[in-house]
Amino acid sequence: MKCMSNFEEKYGKVLTIPNILSFLRILLIPVFVVFFLQHHYLSSAVALVISALTDLFDGLIARKLNQITQLGKLLDPLADKLTLLAVIICIGILVPWVITFVILLAVKDILMIIGGSVLIKRNILPPAAKWYGKVGTFIFYISVTVISVLKIMNMEDYTLVWILLSITVIAMIFALINYFLIFLKLMNESKKKKSVQKQQNRIRE
Repeated sequence: MKCMSNFEEKYGKVLTIPNILSFLRILLIPVFVVFFLQHHYLSSAVALVISALTDLFDGLIARKLNQITQLGKLLDPLADKLTLLAVIICIGILVPWVITFVILLAVKDILMIIGGSVLIKRNILPPAAKWYGKVGTFIFYISVTVISVLKIMNMEDYTLVWILLSITVIAMIFALINYFLIFLKLMNESKKKKSVQKQQNRIRE
């Protein structure tokens, strides 16, 4: 109980509606992957749509009901990254020739996960998802859905696929650059705070 109390003191309440939606999004990942790999594309698409809806509404509900928590700020981007990685891998299996795009998007999300881990280890709270991250995620979902439908119906339009993937990559790179700038800002602020604390400690001594 004491551990839970300390956890809630640091990260806020656990069982809020937005946090439950983020947990649900994480639980939907293996559901999507299993359906996809078993070629139940309609079921996998339904799981992905539900995931996208939870991603859309958790932030709105958090602001509307004033349920923004530190834990939620961690869970939301984590659920996004894990979902994106799962979808990236699956789409790479379905459409092997887009492997270059798959690798690029996977690297982008891995870098963001590493960056978030570095911040957490330094006791710095990772930033909440920004609008450009949400837009990039939405574009990604649309692109994946269109490419999958074209593949399933044997109506692959390579020009359209390349256009969709190019827009997706541009949106993802834009988001990555902006998150990287935030990462540098947080790291610099942390260094300045530590430097000020050291000076204050020396003065007291």
